[in-house]
Amino acid sequence: MLIRESLEEVEREILSPHAQLSSETKGRAREEMECDLRPPFQRDRDRIIHSKAFRRLKHKTQVFLSPTGDHYRTRLTHTLEVSQIARTISKGLRLNEELTEAIALGHDLGHTPFGHAGEEVLNQISPHGFSHPEQSLRVVDLLEREGKGLNLTSEVRDGIVKHSKGKGEIIPLNPSERASTLEGQVVRVADVIAYVNHDLDDAVRAGVIREKDIPDECSQILGRTHGERIDTMVKNVIYTTLSPREEWVSLSMDQRVLETIINLREFLYEQVYDSEVVHGDFVKASKILTELYEKFTEDPDLFLGELGRNELYDTIDRCTCDYLAGMTDRYAFHLYERIFLPRPWLIF
Repeated sequence: MLIRESLEEVEREILSPHAQLSSETKGRAREEMECDLRPPFQRDRDRIIHSKAFRRLKHKTQVFLSPTGDHYRTRLTHTLEVSQIARTISKGLRLNEELTEAIALGHDLGHTPFGHAGEEVLNQISPHGFSHPEQSLRVVDLLEREGKGLNLTSEVRDGIVKHSKGKGEIIPLNPSERASTLEGQVVRVADVIAYVNHDLDDAVRAGVIREKDIPDECSQILGRTHGERIDTMVKNVIYTTLSPREEWVSLSMDQRVLETIINLREFLYEQVYDSEVVHGDFVKASKILTELYEKFTEDPDLFLGELGRNELYDTIDRCTCDYLAGMTDRYAFHLYERIFLPRPWLIF
């Protein structure tokens, strides 16, 4: 028996009947030889970690634009925190941790520079609109490996594209909005748990809000420290889902805790994300993406020169959007400076 087969046998023995087994994946768009060592979802996780898009996340904004402090979150550290929380929930529910981890690590690969402000501006100026979950799927399907994509399994792709919907429901009631696997649904919940907690932590660190500004109801129900709040949320997902039902087919949370998380998210939007301190810089940064988009769509030859290609692989609008979305914050800054700002003459 191959090592992969023995690992798949272990899954059948120990995982919940509701877990997605590696041996029962719906497969990939392009058939491949199976790996002797790794089950399919483990291979997907490895492909994501080794991708260029994953590495670029370390220089993409989470909330605060180009922070000078070493302890502020980036899009990469956010992704790692989502992965850790999602794996803890999956383990507690005896779901497939490797599938959960693959979805979590890939969920933000399509995120723009400059956080959600970058997403908003691309959605406004691009004829086809822009959504970072859909862009993440485009990254793994097409843009990675010089147009070959990562050829991930159906379950991982589904979890990536359904991981978020802005201020939408944390646990959607409409089945069409939920991932097809419980592992994918776990990542959606873990994403919210991660960002409401670490964004709150960063906002206090930055002095945008103070600890005493946090709504008292949130502190009483969820906890007064970063660790206490995460602990409360994670345990609530696990225990509420498992009890008192013997047969559960979807995630659930205690209504009181769920409403408090939603209230905390609203507090963050009002006091942090939409505050002048944070949002003001993003308005300026959005100008960079807007002017680069206009420049490249008006001058395809310049754009092809930047890409290092002889022809476009899609429409000029779509290719430009892909290029801008893939940029790190610092690359966007440097490119804008190179294209639009005059350089001083050197006198010898």
